[in-house]
Amino acid sequence: MSDSTSSAVAGGADPLVRLSDVRKTYDVGGTVEALAGVSLALDRGSYTAVMGPSGSGKSTLLNLVGALDTPTEGTVTVDGHDLAALSADDLAAVRGTTVGFVFQTFNLLPRLDAVENVALPLVFAGWDRDERRARASDLLGRVGLGDRLDHLPTELSGGQRQRVAIARALAPDPALLLADEPTGNVDTETGDAIMSLLGDLHAAGNAVLLVTHERRIAERADRILHVRDGRLERVEAPADGSGPGGADAPGAAVDADAAEGAGSESGTGTGDGPTDAAGEGR
Repeated sequence: MSDSTSSAVAGGADPLVRLSDVRKTYDVGGTVEALAGVSLALDRGSYTAVMGPSGSGKSTLLNLVGALDTPTEGTVTVDGHDLAALSADDLAAVRGTTVGFVFQTFNLLPRLDAVENVALPLVFAGWDRDERRARASDLLGRVGLGDRLDHLPTELSGGQRQRVAIARALAPDPALLLADEPTGNVDTETGDAIMSLLGDLHAAGNAVLLVTHERRIAERADRILHVRDGRLERVEAPADGSGPGGADAPGAAVDADAAEGAGSESGTGTGDGPTDAAGEGR
């Protein structure tokens, strides 16, 4: 465990997300430990990137924070709610209001146009049709797709589909935006445009938790979490201050007491588990 991790302070007085000694194991013909005692806090309005090799626990971490999965041990608290203590309906409410998801594979419904895809979360939130359409149209305009409202996903480029997915994630005005490799299926120029959009959303007050394999993408964040074998190795602030808040901006913080002992854990993770909610391998 690096000095930068063990010396980091816990989050603010009221962090948006807190993980306390979280472990996640899967039984896939043998026990796979995807997370091995992770403790951290994410402040409101923070911008955090997660990096690590395949199978290190990145997507498992994202799924636990997003209430798509539950820990085997430990607690995950989002916006003051212990996710393990919530009913299925309450968990759905967290996913539908507090957290927005942006997946690498877009996950747009092919028979719905852009407005209908963006408005879909609001259907479950009980918005009426006119309100849903107005909200979706406004968001598509904000991501530069005001002239593509009635286009089906097959009529859009990869970058445009990802922007529709981002607009959909923003529909319920979530406090936290989770992005799993959001630039993975687009070219470099389009990826840079998407990252600029995420930066704008962060500047507007949304917390962002981003998983990426690319260093240049991660450096846009205020903090970079480095994970390996299911453990949080260290927390880094981009040295050149290239993140939106610079090297001294508040972001993710590791619980110092938990981090001090995490390096002595004996378990090793060999993967993130079978699949995530989008069907992507963890």
